[in-house]
Amino acid sequence: MILDWDKLRVFHTVADVGSFTRAGQRLSLSQSAVSRQVSALEMELGFPLFYRHTRGLRLTEQGQHLYGTAKDIVRRISVAQTTLRDIKEEAAGDLRIAMTVAFGSTWLTPRIKKFLALYPEINVSLILDDEELDLPLHQADIGIRLRPPQEERLVKLKLRDIRFMVCGAKRYFEKAPVPQTISDLDAHPIVTYGEFAPGYFAEINTLLTAGRSGKAGPRRPVLRVNNVYGVLLAVKNETGIAMLPEYLILHDPDIQQVLPEFCGPVFEMHLVYPEELRNFRKVQAFRDFLIEELNAFSSASRISS
Repeated sequence: MILDWDKLRVFHTVADVGSFTRAGQRLSLSQSAVSRQVSALEMELGFPLFYRHTRGLRLTEQGQHLYGTAKDIVRRISVAQTTLRDIKEEAAGDLRIAMTVAFGSTWLTPRIKKFLALYPEINVSLILDDEELDLPLHQADIGIRLRPPQEERLVKLKLRDIRFMVCGAKRYFEKAPVPQTISDLDAHPIVTYGEFAPGYFAEINTLLTAGRSGKAGPRRPVLRVNNVYGVLLAVKNETGIAMLPEYLILHDPDIQQVLPEFCGPVFEMHLVYPEELRNFRKVQAFRDFLIEELNAFSSASRISS
């Protein structure tokens, strides 16, 4: 039996994201079209690929086996497409860069115009998602992450440490006392990252427990937001105090840092990309541009402080 590639590609995406709806969004197809493709593949094979239940989809044993095979095929095809599409010696072609929503929307997007002017033959797509995309499967060409990468076959470059600081809106502190000690936070509303934070990101909610004894228990947040940029907007609208990364607040005139002696979480920012893209000129061009811009930002931050 020769499997239809389009059906196999749709199946792989559904298995990857665990949802017909999310797979449709990734593939630019309707949910019903995705469901039909998977059902047609199941009919051709003669067995179900997913258990369907109210909370989502789960691969059957046969589905897990096919997913492993499809994953390898998708990776090989993606590598071949990239190799055929791009000429290594030229800074040209498509470049997909994945990063968190906050860093991409507030820090990188305002600076990307400079990169586009330097390299007009590179077609940049910024993919803003707090979930890490699978770079070995070429869901993106480059990733900017806040932890050391876990995958193999990736080039890894640590860019800098990202510190999180205790902050509030300046307008908020015109009406409320500025906390002088960590225990003063008991009198302020706290905004934290949402309950679906990745495990490595849990330290961002340290304000809930800092300075609290075991008997007192953690502080209760006034609001949870599952996105750092959303936390920033909540703080700017005087919803409460939060931990925010330095790249978001150091040059923001509406934000005031408090409790500077309090050591919040520190995350390592890394630039990562597949090994087979190491010598591609477009990847090298963005790597060098990003390092230069981060160095300029760090220098400006030291001067302003």
